Amino acid sequence: MLGTFLAVVHFDGGRFVGWQRQREGRSVQGEFERVLERLAGEPVGAFAAGRTDAGVHAEGLGVSFSLPDKWTPVAARRALNALLPPECWVESVARMQPGFHARKSANARRYRYDIGTDPASASPFRRPFEWALGRALDLVALRASAAVIRGEHDFQSFSVRGQEKPHWRCRITRADWSERPEGRGLSFHVEADRFLHHMVRMLVGTMVDIGLGRRPVADMAALLQRGDNLETSPPAPPQGLYFVAVEYPPECYLERETDAVASESPVAVPPP
Repeated sequence: MLGTFLAVVHFDGGRFVGWQRQREGRSVQGEFERVLERLAGEPVGAFAAGRTDAGVHAEGLGVSFSLPDKWTPVAARRALNALLPPECWVESVARMQPGFHARKSANARRYRYDIGTDPASASPFRRPFEWALGRALDLVALRASAAVIRGEHDFQSFSVRGQEKPHWRCRITRADWSERPEGRGLSFHVEADRFLHHMVRMLVGTMVDIGLGRRPVADMAALLQRGDNLETSPPAPPQGLYFVAVEYPPECYLERETDAVASESPVAVPPP
């Protein structure tokens, strides 16, 4: 018998072509499924709560998969962390209800976008993990821009053209800017029921243009009414974007990791 599991995954997106398998290049999905096949003894599919692009990072991406029932959540987490490449780390594993799917079962997803406004953002120890803008931004204008997109809107103006979608509406429950510690710049926090391809990066790119004084705050509302992205600013670079968390209904969970379970012995990992 197979059990359904959910892993909360962190990864450095700069080392991958994105989550999804591609014809060429190294993907997070490919690495994950390679390890799962070793644990299960047969090919196993891994499904993420969101498809991240090349360069985009994760601090809490939900990934669902199946394994034989002998695997417990703690044993699966230990085995995954022992076999995944160092650019990936599994924070936790939970056993889920049959039929659970990391993307289809999600209620909400949350992203963060980090921007470095100080000169030190150009450091090689920071540049791969934020937008090294190195220029001051008008925080008041940014916050006014973010307020415009809260609620339910058609976000076709902030998505890649050529997608086939039943609709372009998303319900944003959080959109705000905050100052990062030690004067390192700003972060944009956004949560919604769904996101379109490149949506967060296009929102950030447009708001940064507003924060630099290149366009007025009123452009945010005007762009939402356009129905195309011809006047939208270019998307922000991928390295500042993080998939932070995903929310699922409590009834989806069968068994979470606990202190009591954490002391058990792991299932032996099959030899290569």
